[in-house]
Amino acid sequence: MYHKASLLVIILGLGPSLAAAVKPNGLFTDNAVLQQGISVPIWGTADIGERVTVKFAGQTVSTTAKNGKWMVWLKPMAAGGPYTMTVSASNTVDLKNIMVGEVWIASGQSNMQWPLAQTLDAERAIASANDPLLRLYTVPRVPAAEPKTDVAGKWEECTPDAARNFSAVAYYFARSLRQALDVPVGIIHTSWGGTRVEAWTSLAVLQSDPDFTESIGGIKDYGTNQNHPAALYNGMIAPLIPYAIRGSIWYQGESNARQAYRYEKRLTSMIANWRKEWGQGDFPFLMVQLAPYGKVTSEPGDSSWAELREAQLMTSLHCSKTAVVVTLDVGDPNDIHPKNKQPVGERLALAARAVAYGENVDYKGPRLGSMVVKGSRAVLEFTDTGGGLEAVGGPLTGFTVAGPDRKFYNARATIFGNRVVVSSPEVPNPVAVRYAWADAPVANLFGKNGLPASPFRTDDWPFSTALAAK
Repeated sequence: MYHKASLLVIILGLGPSLAAAVKPNGLFTDNAVLQQGISVPIWGTADIGERVTVKFAGQTVSTTAKNGKWMVWLKPMAAGGPYTMTVSASNTVDLKNIMVGEVWIASGQSNMQWPLAQTLDAERAIASANDPLLRLYTVPRVPAAEPKTDVAGKWEECTPDAARNFSAVAYYFARSLRQALDVPVGIIHTSWGGTRVEAWTSLAVLQSDPDFTESIGGIKDYGTNQNHPAALYNGMIAPLIPYAIRGSIWYQGESNARQAYRYEKRLTSMIANWRKEWGQGDFPFLMVQLAPYGKVTSEPGDSSWAELREAQLMTSLHCSKTAVVVTLDVGDPNDIHPKNKQPVGERLALAARAVAYGENVDYKGPRLGSMVVKGSRAVLEFTDTGGGLEAVGGPLTGFTVAGPDRKFYNARATIFGNRVVVSSPEVPNPVAVRYAWADAPVANLFGKNGLPASPFRTDDWPFSTALAAK
């Protein structure tokens, strides 16, 4: 029989048998990758006042749980493993096969979510997806009204079965980094198709924007739908913070195209939001520019997708440690989910090697440097040409030109080294040039490094999406 005092302890939940077990956060599971070269936080839950000890790779750190939560910090480590992490208090948890290497976040909407199994040459790619030093983590798709603090996922070694339904862009990006860096790589995939940038941004940041209330159309019920403001930040970003990472890749924008004039501001705010909350400074943030999609037109006109692409490009030019990769050549006008994801992931990895790791690699396609008007011709000079410009697959196309009346006409364009000369008989006095300015542009300007030029315009005339909103 129980002693009366012992029985009272059990009834009141005070005995050790009913104590809250120490539990690491759901980001810390078998097969995890921890970021090399910086301090690494490890955290979870335990009883109030319980002493928690973490042992990992020769380090032992302890803390006392407060309000049911605990966090310790591991000193910077070099790439390596596998290691076992032991977390102990009134109970002990052993996490096995943990590596130290490079960790990235992959986020966005459906083109980031798109699985490897539904891409070009999928079966070949899946069959070769067998690398025990590449680790994959998928965040469950859960909107939330308030920021969550835990996540119910698990790290997996990259096998054909694990890679099959994983993000194709994230997989190809991580695979390319593995090949280039020769260290363990972990990729945390957190995306949701059809979602807007506002859903991935905290409510406090959104509410600091004066036009936020106007732009959301009167939504009052936050967090119950994946496209409600802050819903995915709360449910799918907040619980990842402050897991130590190197940076983030981002493929999103289709759902914001109708308000493209707002996108640069919104995306810049989201990037600053994530960076502030992670507390790792300006970590690299690499974006995918929207691929061609929609009706192919023969005459110039307004384009919300072109305006969104410009917003992405401008973000990369105005926001530190960012880059945008161009996908004009790997899209499909008839499919909003183009299946050729391998070049997208590989171009992101190329950008990461330059922006995050300081390698001297070509990762940009041609960018407009300047325009000079000489009579009836506009002379455009480009940077980042990889040794020169070239038209791929036929005569140079995709350029339009306008005079003071702001009416654009298809233009003749000719390459001379790092310059393109643009003219049209309908425009004797050119004042503006645009390139690839359409939802689904037919455009073929490349650098000799094999990378396509970004769409651009030389004018600063109001966006059609801004005019439509008035």
